[in-house]
Order: sequence, then C-alpha cells, then structure tokens
Amino acid sequence: MAAITTERGGRLMRKRFGKGASFAGGDMTPMIDMTFQLIAFFMVVINFAEADQSERIRLPDSELAKPPDSPPDFAITLQLTRDNMVIFGGEEFPIRGLPRKLLVEKQVMIETSKERTVSDATIIIRADADAQAGKVQEVIKICQDTGFEKFHLRAKQKAAEKQKG
Repeated sequence: MAAITTERGGRLMRKRFGKGASFAGGDMTPMIDMTFQLIAFFMVVINFAEADQSERIRLPDSELAKPPDSPPDFAITLQLTRDNMVIFGGEEFPIRGLPRKLLVEKQVMIETSKERTVSDATIIIRADADAQAGKVQEVIKICQDTGFEKFHLRAKQKAAEKQKG
C-alpha cells in the first residue's frame, strides 16, 4: 500500500491508496510558464487598431501619405463610406446623426477621465476613395462644432514611381 503525507492547515494528513494505486504527481511549473508565454505572445501579436477598420472602406492612394510616428493617445475613428454613411463604434448611420454620437463620446470621455479633455482626443477619419471631398469637410466641421480639435486623415501610402532619365 502506498502512502503520501501532506500538510493541511498546520496538521499532517496521511492519504492511503489501495493496492496497485499510485500517486501520479507532476510538476506544473512548465505548464504555467508556457501559459504565460502564450499570453505574452498574443498580447504582442494582436493589433487592436485593425478592430476600428471596416473592410468596406477603400482608402485613397497618396504619394504624400506616411505612417504616423506614434499612435495618438486617445483616438476616435470615424469612417465615411462612398454612400456618405458614417461608421463609428461598429454602427453605421447618416452624417446628420454624427453630432449626437460625438456628444455622447465627449460626455463619456469627460466622465471617465478627469485628466483627459476633448482637446486630447484625435479624430481619425478614414474616408473611402470614392467619398465626396465636401462630405469629408462636413464631418470635420461637425467634429469641430462638437469641440474636437485634432484630426488625422488616413490614406494608403503610394510608392513614388522612379522616373527614367
């Protein structure tokens, strides 16, 4: 008969196993280590910025476009479709519904963070290549009227063609 002695609550306890039974104990340290390594790996690999991007938006090409030096501290992503609809927070609505959504976002930002102000937020506008320029300007104007001051316009970086001489 096999016996194992364990300590529980300050007293020793003896567990007995019947004939033929054995204790199959294993070191869980490698398993826990691997779990933490996987968590760290996925935290590094996951790109949360893509969650705010709709595949329906085809960004315009631009030779002047360059990737941002660093991500904005507090970004609010607005997407404008070619049908002049705004996508914000996974919801699609006409441009005339944008002021109400921005006011709610502004209120939540003020209530949740005492240090953060509306001027800290950056509005990222991802407009479809076929969206009207006047509608993009209208979206910017609505954001300004709501109190937002910083804007980033997204475009696809186009490689400059080499000129043959």
